[in-house]
Amino acid sequence: MEHVPLFYGQSLFDNDMMFYRDVALHVRRVQNIDYRAADFLLSGIRIVEFGGSVAGPYGTWILASLGATVLKIERPDSGDDCRAWAPAKYNGFGSVFTALNAGKHSIEIDLKDPEQKSVLRKFMIEDADIVIQNMRPGFLESIGFGADDLMAENERLIYCSNGAFGRAGPLSDRPGYDPLMQAFGGIMSVTGEEGGPPVRVGTSIIDMGSGMWCAIGILAALRNRDIKGKGERIDASLFETSLGWMTYHSAAYCGEKKIGIRRGSSGVGIVPYQAYPCLDGYLVIAAGNDRLFRKLTQAFDQPQWPDDSRFATNPKRLENKLILNELIEQITITQAKAHWQKKLDDANVPNAPLQNIEEIVHHPQTEAVGMIQETDDGQFKLMGLPLSFDGIRPPQRRGPPNLGQDTAKFFAGVFNVGSDDPPHQEETLDNKKRKI
Repeated sequence: MEHVPLFYGQSLFDNDMMFYRDVALHVRRVQNIDYRAADFLLSGIRIVEFGGSVAGPYGTWILASLGATVLKIERPDSGDDCRAWAPAKYNGFGSVFTALNAGKHSIEIDLKDPEQKSVLRKFMIEDADIVIQNMRPGFLESIGFGADDLMAENERLIYCSNGAFGRAGPLSDRPGYDPLMQAFGGIMSVTGEEGGPPVRVGTSIIDMGSGMWCAIGILAALRNRDIKGKGERIDASLFETSLGWMTYHSAAYCGEKKIGIRRGSSGVGIVPYQAYPCLDGYLVIAAGNDRLFRKLTQAFDQPQWPDDSRFATNPKRLENKLILNELIEQITITQAKAHWQKKLDDANVPNAPLQNIEEIVHHPQTEAVGMIQETDDGQFKLMGLPLSFDGIRPPQRRGPPNLGQDTAKFFAGVFNVGSDDPPHQEETLDNKKRKI
């Protein structure tokens, strides 16, 4: 079979992480698609990013992955604090910085230098579509780069601020970080085992969530600008994001005065619905209704359980949760995960093993959906956007930028509207056609 390019610089066979089992169907679906349609959905959109760490950069990574040109403004010599984070190093970069800044352009600018500030200000007024910032409250306003100043001179500018506690209120001037907001916003109160110490969610869910809200808001504002011809100010914050993740916990409190508790791996109101120990790890079992519970009892060779008054209905199982879970654990611990997976799969009971990142990356399902993507130069394998358009996932074209690698291009006007040297074509397309 001939090689079929999936994205520029990749093929279904050159990159085993991108293998699709149903190649023929895939070819029929996309045989006449120009991949630039999926690759550059936001082509021509210019974004200026101020800030660093996780929240703002994650939002702009989303937009860069959709084809926008993101100019990452960094302080001279050190750049984004995230550049120095340890311990992992990936081709000279930290793994966190790599994941959050792939596909961007680094512009090293001294915001205390009047001449450099003037050039950057002119770009934001004449060329930029979007400014996104997660700097400390009040800093950009103090140097004339606040929303009011810039939008007064560029009415089409979309200005997005990603703060800590929001624009209003007694805490609006305080800084914030992901673990602080997981605590203050209540997420730690419902995470972990009841009676145990506080547990932070293992990924930066607040930082990344607020960045995602920024991206959503920006996309809505771009659509609104298409209609009305004007940009607008967008505000998001870590605190508001943490409250957003508490949505059904807040409904339970406002409606029933119930305060959420830590439930470990279990869900709210369903039993059995949690992780159970096996000989070689944990298996999550989700028997979400009475029909599935009856199937589970068949898989476990316990046909008497559905007729037991303690387990006959889900409300009864909730009342006797500790007893039922102990009985299930006595069974699951006797065999390996794969044994019970097959038994439960044969009985059509939803289940999944607890996997680490190595198992996830190399799992056939991860390979089949093509979430791990290799950059055009072959230097990085990165997690792609969890979105596809007409069956096409926008590729991760480039890895992260070296500090200031695009500064000279910026001052030479390469990124300006009307430039004859568009950065995406210069660095990633090489004017090649990318059709199947």
